[in-house]
Amino acid sequence: MTTLKPETREKLKSVSTATLCTALYKRGLRNQFIQDVRPLNPDLSTMVGEAFTLRYIPAREDLNPITVFQDRAHPQRKAVEECPPGAVMVIDSRKDARAASAGGILVSRLMKRGVAGVVTDGGFRDSLEISRLAIPAYHSRPSAPTNLTHHQALDINVPIGCGDVPVWPGDVVVGDGDGVVVIPAHLADEIASEAVEMTAFEDFVQEEVLKGRSILGLYPPTDEQTHTDFAAWRKAKGR
Repeated sequence: MTTLKPETREKLKSVSTATLCTALYKRGLRNQFIQDVRPLNPDLSTMVGEAFTLRYIPAREDLNPITVFQDRAHPQRKAVEECPPGAVMVIDSRKDARAASAGGILVSRLMKRGVAGVVTDGGFRDSLEISRLAIPAYHSRPSAPTNLTHHQALDINVPIGCGDVPVWPGDVVVGDGDGVVVIPAHLADEIASEAVEMTAFEDFVQEEVLKGRSILGLYPPTDEQTHTDFAAWRKAKGR
């Protein structure tokens, strides 16, 4: 079961990963953006959920025949059936896309179980099929070979690395068109609230810039007039 507060989830759905990265940077956290992953369907809504992790190690051929999938306790299959609704499955594939981390059938199963999304620093097979599903999915590139070719599923819901980012089970994972950011669980509420405030100001700035206003004194807001104008804008917008 997820413990992410509903109001925090909704706040995070309304902000960008760029804004979240800045809020994390202010707290000294500079390595929370998963590197080299992209959405298969950037038009889906923002992905938000707590991390449920799966760890692969390099495959050893004598332990990784195709028959391992007949075992109901196989870690990959088990993870797909145990990832909680509302969570995000995060897969440590060691940034190795030579073989798939998962394919269309497993991602479809995650979707039908109510999982909020899936992220791998490797690749998915059936990527075109996955791009048409109503579940956010992020990977580095398509990869047709079965995961057994290069990956051996080993651990479920343990700390992992994904795209050079440390991910603990329960960390809050947010994905949009730019990519995926990981928020330490204990910071999720305050980061979400701050990001909402930052987004309001950034929306105001964007409108002012499109009107032709200089960024000097506006972004960052060093002029008193900026604060006055923002307060008036916010009142008018009801934000």
